[in-house]
Amino acid sequence: MAVYRIFPEKDTFIFTENVTANAGKDEILELGGYPMSGVGQTSRMLLQFRLDEIKDAVNNKVGAAYPVYTASLHLSLAAGYELPASYSVHSYPIYDSWVNGTGKYGDSPVDKSGASWAYIQSSPSTEKWTLPAYGAIPANVTGSYSSAYTGGGAWYYQYGGESLNTSQSLSLTDDHDLNLNITKAVDLHYNDSIVNNGYIVKLSNDLEFNTTSSIRLKYYGSDTNTIYPPYLEFKWDDSIYAPGSLSTLSTDDCYIQVTNNRGEYIDEGKQRFRLKARPKYPVRTFTTSSAYNTNYALPAASYWALKDNFTDEILVPFDTINTKISCDATGSYFDVYMDGIQPERYYKILIKTTLDGSTTVIDNKDIFKVVRNG
Repeated sequence: MAVYRIFPEKDTFIFTENVTANAGKDEILELGGYPMSGVGQTSRMLLQFRLDEIKDAVNNKVGAAYPVYTASLHLSLAAGYELPASYSVHSYPIYDSWVNGTGKYGDSPVDKSGASWAYIQSSPSTEKWTLPAYGAIPANVTGSYSSAYTGGGAWYYQYGGESLNTSQSLSLTDDHDLNLNITKAVDLHYNDSIVNNGYIVKLSNDLEFNTTSSIRLKYYGSDTNTIYPPYLEFKWDDSIYAPGSLSTLSTDDCYIQVTNNRGEYIDEGKQRFRLKARPKYPVRTFTTSSAYNTNYALPAASYWALKDNFTDEILVPFDTINTKISCDATGSYFDVYMDGIQPERYYKILIKTTLDGSTTVIDNKDIFKVVRNG
């Protein structure tokens, strides 16, 4: 498929309530701007993905389509409190190497095993974030903090004169999940232009250290027991439309189904799903073979999607660029990378196409399960 996901090797959030506390094993990642005893506080998220997995995704999945691809950071909202009518969330590539740690928010005694607001590793330590408060900093690197709480991460704000600020604007009617296009930063990591230390995610400056409302956004982290861990999603167009002598299906009174679904796959490699498409009532012709065995090509504007069969949530949505269905002389098909979706889940295949001038979504209850290898 032209959608491929990798999952964090580490993630945490850092906060000003206790500048030395670590939350590296918390199930939740948090953004916030809120008061405590009249003093503005804030929290930011840190996530990092393995460089070898980024390079593998670009080299072996995106492949010949490079450099035309997108890489987006996704986080699913668990809970949100006192959200403003509109707000923005920002992401930058992190400058310093940091340690994940094994703490959780609210640990007593406080866990100091990894990155915190003040430190990039366990505290007490001399390994603090690279910030102007501690002396000269490299070109294109910055950070932001209040005079009461020095720290909070250091990040590249530009490279080669090009801004690395990625932002997403949200309003009350949105679902508040994050989908941050960080392609520029990922490409710099892929090309070894900057060291891969992951990505920081923060609220806009005007909402951090807030004293007039308690804005808190809680997202599922990689240690969640749910199906909503963060992921980095690569998208590109891998479609080929070369139907040869196949006729194109045009009637919506038809059958469209997957012909080679084995029902269960290990979470490795790529599976090509083949589609059989034909009119429900083929035109009578004089032939030595059954007209019911003749395969038709789906129209070029046809797409696939994946739905979680238990929750009915669309996990890979229809996309007019990145989930286009391909076709060769045998018939229509699409590819799914089984190591890019969550194992131990059942998935339903959906097909969308335009027939008789109207858009149709086909749900034939084609379901498959992904299981862990070993």
